[in-house]
Amino acid sequence: MNRKLLLLLAAAGLLLAGCGEKKEETTPKSNDYPLHTVTLSDRVLVADYTAAIKGCQTVEIRPQVSGMITDIRINEGDVVGMGNVLFVIDQAPYEAAYEIAVANVKSAEAALSTAQLMLDSNKELYEQDVVSEFDLMMARNDLAEAEAKLALAQAEENNARNNLSYTEVKSPVNGVASMIPYRVGALVNSNIAEPLVTVSDDSRVYAYFSMAENQMLDLIHQYGSLQKAIDEMPEVELRMSNGDIYEYKGRINAISGTISASTGSVSLRAVFPNRGRVLRDGGSGTVLIPSERKDCIVIPQSATYELQDRIFVYRVVEGRAVSTQIEVMPQNNGVEYIVEKGLQEGDVIVAEGAGLIREGTVVVADENAKEE
Repeated sequence: MNRKLLLLLAAAGLLLAGCGEKKEETTPKSNDYPLHTVTLSDRVLVADYTAAIKGCQTVEIRPQVSGMITDIRINEGDVVGMGNVLFVIDQAPYEAAYEIAVANVKSAEAALSTAQLMLDSNKELYEQDVVSEFDLMMARNDLAEAEAKLALAQAEENNARNNLSYTEVKSPVNGVASMIPYRVGALVNSNIAEPLVTVSDDSRVYAYFSMAENQMLDLIHQYGSLQKAIDEMPEVELRMSNGDIYEYKGRINAISGTISASTGSVSLRAVFPNRGRVLRDGGSGTVLIPSERKDCIVIPQSATYELQDRIFVYRVVEGRAVSTQIEVMPQNNGVEYIVEKGLQEGDVIVAEGAGLIREGTVVVADENAKEE
């Protein structure tokens, strides 16, 4: 009996203890949070675009005549000037052809002179009725034929002279030579698969990059037209492949007039000076385009949270957190957002810990935290 009594007393104690427990609070928990008062301010945002770097003029050097390379007068990577001889192709057969052409011209000139003398003689004899009109016409025809043969010989001489000059392969531009896939003794012609060398004029370089169609439309809306965008856009910077910012700024000087059907993007070109030839044709980098915004609403990204690809903040209304959807500019500096819709100047929002708050949470300003 004593044992049963003890069990009943224990059960009663547990029941009383359970009844004595405080009911769970139905009101939201109060927390201290840093707050941010929305104000208008100016910001410069920087958008980055991956770019391919090209020399302002890149030329593949190919031979115009066939033959064996007898001399290479540059080293790979040399700076070359316009008109510099880069390669020499075996000149012997072309010198011989030129000499033959010169001799043919002299022979044609002699034949023309003889034909002229025959015509002059026949004219006098015709006036004296010594020769017939037929003989006179034949002399004139012989002179015309001699003139044609001289013209042909002179053309062949010019062609032979040009071919001989082509045996010295010259650079058509100033620039830097690429690697050379051929060596002395190689047989080359105008149809070779690889060029003798590529010369890139990199005194200036072009950075080619792409921009989405909607971003291009934003430019048109901001500046009024693509041409005005080119004329009025600020200078741009280039982040090199090693992460360093290139010391000279450039400008966007061309925007494609068409949109790529495959990517839906627009091609742009920025030009940079290349003093010291730091940038090389075929390199890569990132074009940084600044965009100045005045009197805009700027909030810290730590004040936001995302839900189903939408961005929200918690406004503080009468001491409680109210979830508010906002629209922000796609461009940002990684720390802040520029708000386009959803907030007004003077609104107070929770600056940090938005992802831990629930709708209706009582918000008390954190006195130890400096207002953002």
